[in-house]
Amino acid sequence: MHKFLGEILIEMGVCSEQEISQALSKQMEDGDTRPIGEILVEMQACTDTDVARALGDQHQVRYVDLEGIDIAAAVIDLIPRDIAEESVVIGVERSERSVVVAMANPFDLSIIDNLRFTTSLQIETAVSSKSQILAAIEANYGMSETAVSDMLDDMDDIAYRNLDEEDGGDSEDAPVIRYVTQIIQSAMTVGASDIHVEPMADRLQIRYRVDGVCIVMDPAPKRLQGPVIQRLKIMAGLQVEEKRRPQDGRIKATLEGKTIDLRVSTLPAVYGESVVMRLLDSDSLRLSLSDMGFDPSDFKIYETLIKRPNGIILVTGPTGSGKTTTLYATLNTLNTTDRKIITAEDPVEYHLNGINQCQVRHRIGLDFPRILRAMLRQAPNIILVGEIRDKETATMAINASLTGHLVFSTLHTNDAPSAITRLIDMDVPPFLVATSIQAVLAQRLIRTNCPVCVTGFQPTDKQVRSIGLRPEQLENAAFKHGAGCDNCGHTGYKGRKGIFELMVLNRQLRNLAFEQAPTAEIRKAAIANGMYSLAMDGARKAMQGITTPEEVLRVAASDD
Repeated sequence: MHKFLGEILIEMGVCSEQEISQALSKQMEDGDTRPIGEILVEMQACTDTDVARALGDQHQVRYVDLEGIDIAAAVIDLIPRDIAEESVVIGVERSERSVVVAMANPFDLSIIDNLRFTTSLQIETAVSSKSQILAAIEANYGMSETAVSDMLDDMDDIAYRNLDEEDGGDSEDAPVIRYVTQIIQSAMTVGASDIHVEPMADRLQIRYRVDGVCIVMDPAPKRLQGPVIQRLKIMAGLQVEEKRRPQDGRIKATLEGKTIDLRVSTLPAVYGESVVMRLLDSDSLRLSLSDMGFDPSDFKIYETLIKRPNGIILVTGPTGSGKTTTLYATLNTLNTTDRKIITAEDPVEYHLNGINQCQVRHRIGLDFPRILRAMLRQAPNIILVGEIRDKETATMAINASLTGHLVFSTLHTNDAPSAITRLIDMDVPPFLVATSIQAVLAQRLIRTNCPVCVTGFQPTDKQVRSIGLRPEQLENAAFKHGAGCDNCGHTGYKGRKGIFELMVLNRQLRNLAFEQAPTAEIRKAAIANGMYSLAMDGARKAMQGITTPEEVLRVAASDD
């Protein structure tokens, strides 16, 4: 026969008989329906940890002291954060077919059934205190969005304090809070895409990447390096004490009424950890394909391509060339109620309404090939694979295209023709490459002239030749550049557009792919068939006054 909880607490020496009697009287006389353990904690007769220990003893359920264990990331990933917080549970350890879950209420069958469905594993219950579980959730999942939002909202108030005065303990934190606030706010003001926090030998260097170009801000004193980087790691939910390995995290918050989302990466360097924060702008999701910067002739071809029922369309370019934005704009165009779209991304940068997005999680074996295999059983019309990195992913994407699916993906190559050679170098059979690839779109981002200070100018012969133009092509040219003003920070440029190299595979190019022809030969044939190279498209935009010859030369030097 089970002992009463009060008896166990008395035997443990944490409560007296008088305190147990008072709690029982409160239940009976006041009609308090709460468990006696909860009443005792409110009376401060014992802690919720004491009650959890007693519950485990009473019902022969394992008790887990969460303060004394490290939980593997693979176990944490089994239960989504919102479920863990709502049900006050956290995964502790797992075996092949089951997972041990610490619960504040290990007798709630509805929670256990929900966890069984969520994890697809058998649930072994353990008991722990509510306070320990919530603390473990905060420590293992990182700071919640609400916590970060509250912290950033408080920053403005703290920043206005007189920091030269001693204010009872907050004075050490206030300069760091103010500086972190200024870093983020200034980046948003100038329209930066990335924030670089870089430790140097004698200073903490801050750089913003604006329109693809790094600009140096006023450095911080070296003594602020540790506190600033530590604060950024806490905000991103990273392990503060881990300084030897790279880490990735995310900051989601509201600042000055605007939702901000930063992807954070740390890298150990000679003088300390380098931190890079990429600002993910949700406004870019509202861009349509017509806003990308396509020339009308290329736009018409691309619109036709993406409406094909099957095949692969690849978007290539280096990191930061706008591949994700182009693909998201493409999916937005295709996202109708009669089409099912599934994506596999690493990471999911933006959430798209009406589209099934899957996050790659290498720690639990959920990689691109595994997601692709599961995708095909979901009967999608359109598939997006975040990146083709290896033979297995490439082969599965090609097989998906050959079985009636339209597949979009990215590849890291410098131009469109190189994508064919790259896939063959991955040991993908040439006949599969030749039959499945419909088109390859290479792209870069190029700065556009500031609309406020833009003015016409006549380039020199050297400038014209440098971007591959001949005198006979200049008849209708209208070259422009920005003179420099406050709107553009006196750079002459404001905003960016894409320049594109769209290679549509025809019979000749498929034969060259099948024959494993060199990239130069494929490139020559593609241009002969009407493809504009990156440099040619850039020169076309320079003649239209969208950008300048210098900017074209910086991004895509002519090699034709």
